[in-house]
Amino acid sequence: MSILTFAALIWIASLFAGFLGALTGLGGGVVIVPLLTLGFGVDIRYAVGASLISVIATSSGAASAYVKEGFSNIRIGMFLEVATTIGALVGAFVAARLSTSVIAIIFGLILIHSSYLTIKRIGKPKLVAKPDPLALRLKLDAAYPVKGGLETYHVQGIPVGFFIMFLAGSISGLLGIGSGAVKVLAMDNVMRLPFKVSTATSNFMIGVTAAAGAGVYLNRGYIDPILAMPVMLGVLAGSLIGARHLFEAKTKNLRIVFSIIILLLAVEMIFSGIKGNI
Repeated sequence: MSILTFAALIWIASLFAGFLGALTGLGGGVVIVPLLTLGFGVDIRYAVGASLISVIATSSGAASAYVKEGFSNIRIGMFLEVATTIGALVGAFVAARLSTSVIAIIFGLILIHSSYLTIKRIGKPKLVAKPDPLALRLKLDAAYPVKGGLETYHVQGIPVGFFIMFLAGSISGLLGIGSGAVKVLAMDNVMRLPFKVSTATSNFMIGVTAAAGAGVYLNRGYIDPILAMPVMLGVLAGSLIGARHLFEAKTKNLRIVFSIIILLLAVEMIFSGIKGNI
């Protein structure tokens, strides 16, 4: 296979990953890492490096559209970035000391848990929450666009959400997935944000988190421009397309797609990690 053909195939796959990442808040990296390692035989550390670059591109492409449309809660995003950035640096340093098989198994287990939590919420109505005193003090409550106008929401569970965001940042630095799955689930389940607000705010946040981890990978030589470039361009294009379809998308369908894809990828990653094929 020539380099040009390889780059073209990577770009096409990354286009789909970026589209899915923008709709679900995954950031594309959750698809890119197993895709490169299982489908193209790329070393997982180089796959993580390319994924982190693509995550930055996803955030740049989708987040700008979400902010303009009013889905992203910028105050929450900036507040939680403190935790995720510190966590990303910790995770990136730890990654260099673990074997690729262990990283793959950890990746899969986290995705299975994420899939379970997402399916658990399907079909259950969100209870109307009362204003949280800490959220009021930090001015985190906001509104998002729905058909017919704006709908307000109240942020809950801020201390627990902040701690989970530190873990999400650590996962991002360790696995190169942007930790979008964990961030969305934390904001959706713990902080009680509407799902579309969670995905949009996740896309706003993941670029900063990924940049922190990418610096460590770049310093260690795990970012290959020949690999990272088509991944970045494909994910960026896909994220822009996905961002335009979020408003019309049904939340239940997003949850189902989110769950099925990450569950399938999780099983494959764990199986390959146990066999030592990564």
